[in-house]
Amino acid sequence: MSIEKWNDFFSRKGIDKTLQDKYIEYIKVLEQNNVPIIFDFNHLRLLMGRSNLYFTSVINSPENHYRSFKLRKRNGGFREILAPYPALLEMQYWIYNNILKKIPVSSYSHGFVCKKSIITNAKIHLNQKELLKLDLKDFFPSITINRIIYVFKSLGYTNKVAFYLASLCSYEGTLPQGAPTSPYLSNIIAKKLDKRLIGLSKRYDLRYTRYADDLTFSGDSIPAKLLEYINEIVKSEGFVINTEKTRLYKNGGKRIVTGISVIGNELKLPKNYRRSLRQELHFIIKYGYESHIKKKKIRKVNYLETLIGKVNFWLSVEPSNKFALNARSYLLEVHKKYTS
Repeated sequence: MSIEKWNDFFSRKGIDKTLQDKYIEYIKVLEQNNVPIIFDFNHLRLLMGRSNLYFTSVINSPENHYRSFKLRKRNGGFREILAPYPALLEMQYWIYNNILKKIPVSSYSHGFVCKKSIITNAKIHLNQKELLKLDLKDFFPSITINRIIYVFKSLGYTNKVAFYLASLCSYEGTLPQGAPTSPYLSNIIAKKLDKRLIGLSKRYDLRYTRYADDLTFSGDSIPAKLLEYINEIVKSEGFVINTEKTRLYKNGGKRIVTGISVIGNELKLPKNYRRSLRQELHFIIKYGYESHIKKKKIRKVNYLETLIGKVNFWLSVEPSNKFALNARSYLLEVHKKYTS
């Protein structure tokens, strides 16, 4: 709606000229940032199609609108996942699609970003003499609601509207792992961290990328002092390095970045993973799928689909691998037979 139409609307509502001018300035800032115009609590809930009772409940007690479950981590322990119930999930997607996607993030962030992936993240660090890997401890939970509020305020929203939006994206005052808004919000909030770390990297002629909570540096030489500087920057940006997961590779040996080997000039699957998968596929192709699952007493309902997924991942890393291409063709024929 044009500014003239907004002025006509406010005049018809009998709004004072001074207040009208304030509204117009507010609208202009939001339009410049290409985000929805939201005036207050009722306006926001109506945009989202929610009743006053429900919207009040979500704002005041968001923890009542999530279910919690745990996933086993690859390296042991469990990760708590907080999944929003359908109504809140829909509201979070509204925020993501209408607001968050309009905010640019760092080009050095490869997680949860369109056209970026673990593959683009790993490719940056191919064929480097030295490699440093770090992990940010409790990445999502360490991002507080105040930092989320600031994201929305920086777009021009009022303090109250920013609080309502942040509350819809929070769980007990932090960023929940499981909400669709959390990954992109984490990238927005970590944008300054990325800027400072790439500045540090360039000073030492190093490469830098971040995939969610995984930080990776590589180059010809990584000085011992670098880790101290990184730690200072990370701490000042409100995060903490998980020292147990810090790895510095100066000599040969395996080098895995976001699950992909970066030794040499081409990306490859980690040797142990590739060997295990290749052996499994070899037996299936040699003796037949049915014979294999009977011999191994495999009872998983989605075993075939999981295998196809693993081979597709292999080919996304090594697209010209002939064995993987042949294995996928074989598995797809088997899948076609079973589904028909």
